[in-house]
Amino acid sequence: MNVHGASGSGRDTASLALRATLGPMLMAHGWNKLRGAGGIAGTTKWFDSLGLRPAGLHARVAAGTELAAGAGLLAGLANPLPAAAAVGLMTVAARTDHRGKGFFVFKGGWEYTAVVGGAAVALAALGHGRWSLDGVLPVRTRNGTRGAVIAAGLGTVAAGAMLRVSYRPAVEEPDPGEV
Repeated sequence: MNVHGASGSGRDTASLALRATLGPMLMAHGWNKLRGAGGIAGTTKWFDSLGLRPAGLHARVAAGTELAAGAGLLAGLANPLPAAAAVGLMTVAARTDHRGKGFFVFKGGWEYTAVVGGAAVALAALGHGRWSLDGVLPVRTRNGTRGAVIAAGLGTVAAGAMLRVSYRPAVEEPDPGEV
């Protein structure tokens, strides 16, 4: 195995398939936050309803992170950092928008965030392969168990820190008739 984690065409193909799936999907989500039907104003209102403060800042940071992480994954650049960003994004989404809604995404559950986060960690372990910028640039990236741990750990810690500082969900007041 070389320093880029690609020891054969099967690994390179698997890496490319994951990158070509996750990268554009994250980029589309970021673009939608900026230019979708509601634009950044709609995303800001949504983030405000989730309890992310200041909502406008978080809407822009989330959109930018999705665009950058998606581009990094698609190009195969700087493993495991784009995967860590994906893990962070999915951790925040699971905690804010999908929490308490069960497993299945069609009911608003956390299924989607778990699959995307898990695939990003798997890609960090696999490495970006020969058919990537990491594969052709003279850089040393982290893959294998170390890459997976970095992606999962860094993403989760960053999300936790952001949530601790900025997550202020509305507290539901008990109905006086129920007390």
